Amino acid sequence: MDNNVKHKPIVGCMRWGVWGANFSTAQYDTLISQCIEIGLDIFDHADIYGHYTTEADFGKALQQNKGLRNKIKLITKTGIQMITQNRPLHQIKSYNTSAEHIIQSVDQSLQNFHTDYIDTLLIHRPDLLMNAEAIAETVDQLKTSGKILHFGVSNFTTSQVALLSKYVKVEQHQIEISITNMEAFDNGVLDQCQINNIQAQAWSPWGNNLFTERTEKNDRILIVANELAESYHTGVNEILLAFLYAHPANISPVIGTTQFERIIQAKEAMEINLSREDFYKLWEASAGKEVA
Repeated sequence: MDNNVKHKPIVGCMRWGVWGANFSTAQYDTLISQCIEIGLDIFDHADIYGHYTTEADFGKALQQNKGLRNKIKLITKTGIQMITQNRPLHQIKSYNTSAEHIIQSVDQSLQNFHTDYIDTLLIHRPDLLMNAEAIAETVDQLKTSGKILHFGVSNFTTSQVALLSKYVKVEQHQIEISITNMEAFDNGVLDQCQINNIQAQAWSPWGNNLFTERTEKNDRILIVANELAESYHTGVNEILLAFLYAHPANISPVIGTTQFERIIQAKEAMEINLSREDFYKLWEASAGKEVA
């Protein structure tokens, strides 16, 4: 893994549909095209987004503008069964990583996106009944058939990744990492990503409720972030992502905004080389204490 190369941001689509902006097909097309124009071509989905509707909404834009599909990479996730009118047979929110469910989910995603393949399939949450060997066989079947190109996980522990890795190559791991949730720095997840050459992807990379909740911790973080933004002649959003980019695991932030201006900020943050001391200033602000 090249520690000098920063992985570019991934465009998160969870809030593009009915869970957020509720974009029209034309708005999907516009934002997809804008992202491509600035070099961001990876779009992150999950089958459950928008109560199982956002993939299909995104897919309408791909269907209408045939040139888009070959310019982008699609990540989607499977494994969560939600209670929703769109899945009336689901009796309880649960996890399902059975071969039948994974294959059915992938086939549905292919139909939603009007495509022949998914670039990366992630298991969305670790299933308590997960059979790692059976998942590996299913992933191998999907790769052999060309339905998926890459495989990874989301929100797994290091031991769960190790178990799955015994049978199948885990190529990506998407987990919450931010200035407000720094657990991955200490719990071995980012160490494991570097050891096993797994791409680390951070969801909620700007921090959970950092700008919407006034707490002592959030106030500490924002004071330091504003000071650093002034020092680096940039914005607070860029500094918060530079904090992640500084880590040698080459973290790719999954940018969950529907505002193109903030997506641009995520791209521009790659140009900031945060010093070690400035990284630790932010770490200390979040932790509320100096390092041991």
